[in-house]
Amino acid sequence: MGSFILKRLINLVPTLLVVGIIVFIITRMIPGDPASVMLGPQASVEDVENLRAELGLDKSLPAQFVSYIADLAQLNLGYSYSYSESVFGLIAERFPNTVILALAALFIAVVIGIPAGIFAARKQNTIVDYVVMLVSLVGVSMPIFWLGIMLVLFFSVNLGWLPATGMGSMDDGLWAFIKHLILPACALATIPMATFARITRSSMLEVISQDYIKTARSKGIKEYLVIGKHAFKNALTPILTVLGMQISNLLGGAVLTETIFSWPGMGRLIVDAIDKRDFVVVQGTVIFIAFIFVLVNLIVDVLYKVVNPKVNLDSDGGKK
Repeated sequence: MGSFILKRLINLVPTLLVVGIIVFIITRMIPGDPASVMLGPQASVEDVENLRAELGLDKSLPAQFVSYIADLAQLNLGYSYSYSESVFGLIAERFPNTVILALAALFIAVVIGIPAGIFAARKQNTIVDYVVMLVSLVGVSMPIFWLGIMLVLFFSVNLGWLPATGMGSMDDGLWAFIKHLILPACALATIPMATFARITRSSMLEVISQDYIKTARSKGIKEYLVIGKHAFKNALTPILTVLGMQISNLLGGAVLTETIFSWPGMGRLIVDAIDKRDFVVVQGTVIFIAFIFVLVNLIVDVLYKVVNPKVNLDSDGGKK
């Protein structure tokens, strides 16, 4: 286990390097001069040239790349002139907000999606099973930007029950904070919830057809113990895979959700940085998101071993 974790941590370096190269190339392909956009149309030519020099844009692309990689090696993500703050400072300010939204969405998805999948598996080929799978299909297929707008229109504009945008402050009370969280969390939870339901159903159907489940039932063990203690535990590995993927996606920045609901998280930060042509922020946030993605996948791989000791984590990072 120790050698596996060490191997994966070492593999972080080339992974982040590849991501860094791709991000560097893409940010340099964005149309428009970043210095001119940051300073605005009222800026003089001299001011623009000075900012270009500070950003290193007056150098050749190879020189910019070498400087960029050297900063990454020193864990320096750069300084944003449009925000007048370091990229690390911006991430430290915005990432906790994304974590709050992601955990709320994940809670809703797990609490509803997994029980729905278990229930559908128990009622296979019945109307309950068909309804759960139909709703799951709709949830996976529904565009999140359309769902977010519909939620705002119905619950905020028409009914006036919940605030449409923004993030509540704990200074205004816990309920005020939760009210701002409900709509974006529900919108963000739709796809993970549907995915959990479908994967849980498939995994449970595979397990409950095994002989040891039939044996447990023949011994008169109560059904909730058969499902909860025996079946679900052995069906958990595929669910963990999906859980890791969904956590990575949610923490990576729910760009559409945060934009629609004006939630001040990582996704909104990236969109605003692109609008401002602040390539330093774009580069830094994407590198950070890639690090979080790889780290979460490592944690999930370790959990495989905890949940199922029979899983063998080989030296190449695979599972046997």
